[in-house]
Amino acid sequence: MQQAIKLAAGHHTHPNPRVGAVVVSDDGQVLGEGAHKGVGHDHAEVVALRAAGGTARGATLYVTLEPCAHHGHTPPCTDAILAAGISTVVVAVQDPDERVAGSGIYLLKQSGVNVEVDVETDAALDLDRAYFYYQETGKPLVTLKMAMTLDGSIAALDGSSKWITSEDARADVHRLRSRMDAVVVGAGTLRADDPLLDVRHGESLTHQPRPVVIAGKK
Repeated sequence: MQQAIKLAAGHHTHPNPRVGAVVVSDDGQVLGEGAHKGVGHDHAEVVALRAAGGTARGATLYVTLEPCAHHGHTPPCTDAILAAGISTVVVAVQDPDERVAGSGIYLLKQSGVNVEVDVETDAALDLDRAYFYYQETGKPLVTLKMAMTLDGSIAALDGSSKWITSEDARADVHRLRSRMDAVVVGAGTLRADDPLLDVRHGESLTHQPRPVVIAGKK
């Protein structure tokens, strides 16, 4: 499961969830693995099963999120799992999406597949907190980034201050941005600092968050 989580972490898939999957034989050999890459792309289970080919029959599928049983942009993953002859599916966490919400697990069990749930659940939740938060609340997950001095200041009144954090802290900011869908600032910050609002180093330079500026009416 840890390998499936690692695979999923390498892709930015929102609004779809990050999902990784690994097909493993009875003797522990990895037969196929894959991750979902975004809307319209094959789901992780399908990618892993395709990589495993005929060796998937009788094997175990580890997947970070409950397989879907409905038609969306792609066919149901449960169909692919059953067609491949997988004997056991190990699921890290049930999908809170109302279109899934246990139906994938139920269908697999009803079809004779052994299903284990809640394996490495905390790690799977940490993998994609924004997805689970949105599914549970209907709201985006917002992370506030603010640098502050020990005396409670965030900038000099005359605007003379620049950075009050270290290079390591600024690198952490870019790693954080690389996981976000958007970076939001106010119009005052835009005028005063002219920020780039992008990722210039960190975990991933392939994904750039959408820059958003909030401005009030005059």
